[in-house]
Amino acid sequence: MILPDDLRLRLLAGLGLLLFIAPLAHPGPAAAAVAAALALFAAERRAVPWRRLWHLEAFLLLLLLTLPFTVPGPPLWQWGPLSLSAEGLSRTLVIGLKVTASVLLLALLAGSVEPERIGAALRSLGLPEALVRIHLGLVRYLGLIRDEMRRLQEAMRLRAFRPRSGWHSWRSYGHLVGMMLVRAHARAERVEEAMRLRHASGRFLPPDLPAPAPRDWRTCALLLALGAGLLWWDRT
Repeated sequence: MILPDDLRLRLLAGLGLLLFIAPLAHPGPAAAAVAAALALFAAERRAVPWRRLWHLEAFLLLLLLTLPFTVPGPPLWQWGPLSLSAEGLSRTLVIGLKVTASVLLLALLAGSVEPERIGAALRSLGLPEALVRIHLGLVRYLGLIRDEMRRLQEAMRLRAFRPRSGWHSWRSYGHLVGMMLVRAHARAERVEEAMRLRHASGRFLPPDLPAPAPRDWRTCALLLALGAGLLWWDRT
C-alpha cells in the first residue's frame, strides 16, 4: 500500500497534491504529474478509470481547438485570421496534463470510498457541519434525482414525445424540470419525516476516529514531498 490507510490523511494529501499541481506552468512537470499518478495506480494495483478520462478528454478537446488560436505569440501556423501560436499550444498542453493528473489523483485517493466515510473524515478534520451535510445530501440525492428524471423521460417517450427545436419541445422540457423538482421536494419531505420518527437530532457530530498510524504520516509526507518536488522543478 502506497496511500495512507487513514482517510483524513489521504484527503489532506490529495488536497496538498492538487495545490502543488495547480500552479505548474511548464509541460515537463505537468507530464511528470500524470506519470506519477499512473505510477501510483500501478503501485496500488488499481485499474485506471479510462472511461472517465475519455469523457474528460472529449471536453478538453474544445480547449485544444480554441485556446492555441487566442494566445498571442509567434505563429506556428497561420491561415487567414487564424494564427496558432507556440505559447497557446504549450498552455493548452499544460492545462490538459494538469487536469488529467488532478482527476487521476482524485479517483485514486477518494474514488472508491463511501460518501459516509468521506463525510466522517471531513467532519473529523474540522470542516463545518453545514458543509458536511451539504456534501452527504448532494451525494445521496443525486442518484435519486437521476432515477426520477429517467422515469419521467421514459413516460414522455411512451407518450410519443420526440425532441425537436420547437415551442412544444421546450415547453415539455420545462414541465419535465418542474415535475422533477416537485417530486424531489416531496421525497425530501418524506425522508425528513422518517428521520424525525427515528429521533434524528439534525446534527452531524464529529466521529471518534482513532489516531493515524505512523506509517500513514510517512506516506502522507511522501506524497506531499512529491507534489513539492514537481512545483520546485517547475519553478527552477
